[in-house]
Amino acid sequence: MIFNSGNPARWMVAAAASFALGVAQVPQDPGSKAIPLSKVERKNKAPVSDQILRVKLPKPVEMTLPNGLTILVLEDHRLPQVTARLTILGAGALNDPADVPGLANVTATMLKEGTGTRSSKQIAEQSDQLGATINAQAPWGSESATFTAAGLSDNASQWIPLATDILLNPSFPEGELNKLKQRMKVQLQQQRGTAGFLMQERFSRAVYGNHPAAITSATLQALDKITPAMLAEWHKTRYVPENAVLGIAGDITPAEVTKMFAPLHGWQAGPGKAALPSATTPASGRKIFLVDRPGSVQTDVEIGNIAISRVDPDYVPMVVMDRVVGGGASARLFMNLREVHGYTYGAYSMLIARRYAGPWVAQGSMRTDATGGAMTEFMNEINRIRDNAVPEKELEEAKRSIVAGFALTLERPTEVLDYAIALKIYNLPADYWDNYPAKIMAITSEQVQRVARKYIVPDDLQIVAVGDAHKLKPVLDKYGTVQVFDTDGHPKSAP
Repeated sequence: MIFNSGNPARWMVAAAASFALGVAQVPQDPGSKAIPLSKVERKNKAPVSDQILRVKLPKPVEMTLPNGLTILVLEDHRLPQVTARLTILGAGALNDPADVPGLANVTATMLKEGTGTRSSKQIAEQSDQLGATINAQAPWGSESATFTAAGLSDNASQWIPLATDILLNPSFPEGELNKLKQRMKVQLQQQRGTAGFLMQERFSRAVYGNHPAAITSATLQALDKITPAMLAEWHKTRYVPENAVLGIAGDITPAEVTKMFAPLHGWQAGPGKAALPSATTPASGRKIFLVDRPGSVQTDVEIGNIAISRVDPDYVPMVVMDRVVGGGASARLFMNLREVHGYTYGAYSMLIARRYAGPWVAQGSMRTDATGGAMTEFMNEINRIRDNAVPEKELEEAKRSIVAGFALTLERPTEVLDYAIALKIYNLPADYWDNYPAKIMAITSEQVQRVARKYIVPDDLQIVAVGDAHKLKPVLDKYGTVQVFDTDGHPKSAP
């Protein structure tokens, strides 16, 4: 899902799957002088069909329990595996109390640390013995928590009750909570030594302002406040069935689901439906933020602003626009900054779209001495997608790449399950994914240019750079007034 908006990683197949939940994920690689350019040469000899991919995704069996829980069962008996994924709106980090960032994340992490009948050690041992994987997360920026359990169908009748016990009956033991706090405090210190975290922290605050999505980390003070009673209360009021969708895919039947997940019938309903997140608005006026890492030989850059939500009518043309600009190794940013100029291993873009509007972002890492040239080319590509219609051949290649990636994901039951969950979370039409390839292929260059002009406004771009401020500030001064911060997130004097 659209859980962590941190550093993206992986492209191609994974990217198409992420469209289901609203985030196109792309890689980000550091630059280096040591590795020569690949000298990509396009032969244009691959066989291409003019036909539009036509699909009809298998429809899961849907059940709704009296307590409001929606259950989707997608049978696939090709492999002896079962995956269950529960998405709970209102339980994610976006809903953290303002003075306790991290409460949702700690609650999710603590689910496996003990129940009324099992210790954390017993849970770990039983999971290992059964070959089951059970995890929970409540990522920064996400309004939902996700609980996932997977294992073999042969012993599903054993690991599914274990998973439901962890979900419904966590005990939040104080000893385990204290251990987790200590680990998290160390992580808070370590993450300030990574350029990726510093860039994401500053960019989120730049584009989201006072919106809860601006928060990307817990604090030492917040961790000290968290008690077992707070976790229990969060679980009681936020982990509720009426806000949840349970998707189950694999070698299992609806009748077996009804039997094995019987404890969920007794899951007590909560205070009511989760409200929509508060709206986000684009930042106004171009701003440049520089996080100083003295002596750094690399610059990490993010450029963008708030664009659209996942249900916006412009979502599909924005997906195509993003693919043209930076959605892969054949897109414009990569070809320009890596293949033509050799500034970086890779430069990419991504679109983050949830139930609230997220940003379109261009990003890359480059040698410090290449920052000036790289910034020039980033801005050139941003202006080009706005000012010039995409040539028909390039547009066709981009659209077919999106559709091909989507087609590959349909081979995996868990990906199809994610698509089905997305229909519920975003209230999309039942035939949305069946029509998705045709919608992509119908996008025109005029539509691409229109959304680029509407959502990528050069005068309102938020620019974040992480690196040696002494060397970078003169480079960034040409784009506007530069605000400098230290690695603890505090403003500092310019070098």
